[in-house]
This record gives sequence, C-alpha cells and structure tokens, in this order.
Amino acid sequence: MEKGNKNVYLVGPMGSGKTTIGSRLASRLGFTFYDCDHEIEARTGASVNLIFEIEGESGFREREHRMLEELTAREGVLVATGGGAMTEESNRTLLRNSGIVIYLQTPVEQQLQRLRRDKSRPLLQTEDRRSRLEEMARVRNPQYESVAHLVFPARSRSIDRAVNQIYQSILSFTQTATTGSGTPKTGQIES
Repeated sequence: MEKGNKNVYLVGPMGSGKTTIGSRLASRLGFTFYDCDHEIEARTGASVNLIFEIEGESGFREREHRMLEELTAREGVLVATGGGAMTEESNRTLLRNSGIVIYLQTPVEQQLQRLRRDKSRPLLQTEDRRSRLEEMARVRNPQYESVAHLVFPARSRSIDRAVNQIYQSILSFTQTATTGSGTPKTGQIES
C-alpha cells in the first residue's frame, strides 16, 4: 500500500498483540508505526501508570483522545491503540472515519497467558486479573466490534503468519473499496 491510502488502526484488549503485530505490519505496508501509549509517554515524559496515578483514568483518556486526533490527521500511519481507547465514542468515530480499523479479537485465557508477568498496566493492578479482564471484555468487546472493518481472531500462531493474513485482508478490503465492486463490509479474517 502506498502512503496516502487509508491509515490502519489496530484495536483490541491488552495482550492482543497490537504493538508486536502493528510494528511488523506497518513495515510491510510501508506505513509509519505509532503505539498510542508510547507516544503519550514520550510526549509527557511520564509512564501510563504515573499518568493514571496522578490524573486518574479520565485524565489519561483525555490525553489519549488528543493523541489520537493528532495521529489520525496524518496519512500513511498504522496506530496501535490502547486497550481502553475505544471506550470513548469520539475515538471510535475518529478511527472509523479516517482508516481501516482491525480488531484483534483475543480470549481472556490468552490475555492471561501473555500478561502473566506484566506489571506495567494500571488496570491490571488487582489480585483477580481474570475477573478484571472478563469484566473489561464484557464492556469493551462490543465497542471493538462496532468500530472494526475487519476482525482478526488473535489465536496462537506465528507473528509472521498473523501479519501476512492481516496484510492480505487489508489489500482485499482496499481493493473492494477502490474498484467500486461494492461497499466493503466488515468481515472476519480467516485463519
């Protein structure tokens, strides 16, 4: 894909692989990669944990929205969003209207496995991580689905295979959109 084409946004819960897949997929597409949380940390000089501690979740969400406004105004970018970014309708609208949104659908069991040693996520600072992740999934999964153009079940598979499948789906999606062969529909990426 050439720059000037639509941007690509990865949404999904923490531990779904947005950053890992995103950086490789951006390279494959010839896009510039941004991790929204990392951009906020670079801009503020503070960790997401510290921002949550000082400003609370609402303060962090305001910063996140401003960063997404800035990133979605660019062209030829692939942005890995934070797991909670889609809780704000304004963020869902920004992404849906400025690019292709891909939901990395991830079961709680897989999140627990991937995040078992992670101490950096403020919303996981609890004794019962499973219950916290299940509650977030109940609330957030419908929000991810509502904004997504494509849904990718993030099962255990190699990163290269996942990137290739998503890449091929983006090409198909954009081809449908540019050839006028119909309105591209939200779809499931086959694994």
